[in-house]
Amino acid sequence: MILSDWKAIPEAARGATVALGNFDGVHLGHRAVLRAAHAARPGLKLVALTFEPHPREHFRPDDPPFRLTLAEAKARALMAAGADFVLALPFDAALAAMPAEAFVSEVLHGALDARHLSCGADFAFGHRRGGDVAFLAARAEALGMGLSVVPPVTDAGGPLSSSRIRRVLQDGYPERAAQKLGRPWEICGTVSHGDKRGRTIGFPTANIPLGRHLEPARGVYAIRASLADGQVVPGVANIGLRPTVGGTESRVEAHLFDYQGDLYGQEVSVALLHFLRPEKRFAGLPELVAQIGADAAEARRLLLG
Repeated sequence: MILSDWKAIPEAARGATVALGNFDGVHLGHRAVLRAAHAARPGLKLVALTFEPHPREHFRPDDPPFRLTLAEAKARALMAAGADFVLALPFDAALAAMPAEAFVSEVLHGALDARHLSCGADFAFGHRRGGDVAFLAARAEALGMGLSVVPPVTDAGGPLSSSRIRRVLQDGYPERAAQKLGRPWEICGTVSHGDKRGRTIGFPTANIPLGRHLEPARGVYAIRASLADGQVVPGVANIGLRPTVGGTESRVEAHLFDYQGDLYGQEVSVALLHFLRPEKRFAGLPELVAQIGADAAEARRLLLG
């Protein structure tokens, strides 16, 4: 269940353990925070408290999109990781101005009646990030709430973070991102009408705007698409501007192998599994069509053997 109004928390979500964070990507480090919250009080419901939009979007609205997971996909991932409720607090001017003390006493203690809290060691909150883990520990103890501070989950490259995952995606390494996320990275969106050129050259595509998603390395990927009806279909996708046909807006164009249905208006999640080649401009349509055929064959080999 997804909640957004901390002043109207249903009784079923009160008295829970609460995992705190932005949780962009819901990577393995984030899941450790949820596991710690559950382990501390396994008999209680688990609330994942996050912020929408991400605070960076509020403070720097003109920055390029950077999100690993948008609101609905993030909520699904949090619930798949064990949350019974997701409280996505609207991060607006009022919340940005709320002092750290008020956030603890009014939201966590008052509205949620939280029995136990869990967060990463670098969690900060409140006006101008005035509250840190030491502040939270002191206030939680005073108010009778437990607190688990979860150390970073690390791999050979150091502590896992959303920033590191963004970098490996921008460098064209979706497999490395999947290792840190615990699942392939997905772009989720509604299939929109494109220029319909794909169907005329034998490769119909589902066109999905990137929206507020991070733009990964431009190029061609072997993918797996999860459809609204539950089907999971392998395919090949181009992410980028499509310079050969004069494209001006970066988007996902996914060709699903042996799929005949109509996907317009449907929500589709495209998981990037392997990066095949960078985007390039071709001399003309015949050269482009030949390359798409080669890309599709390579993706089939990787995905289907």
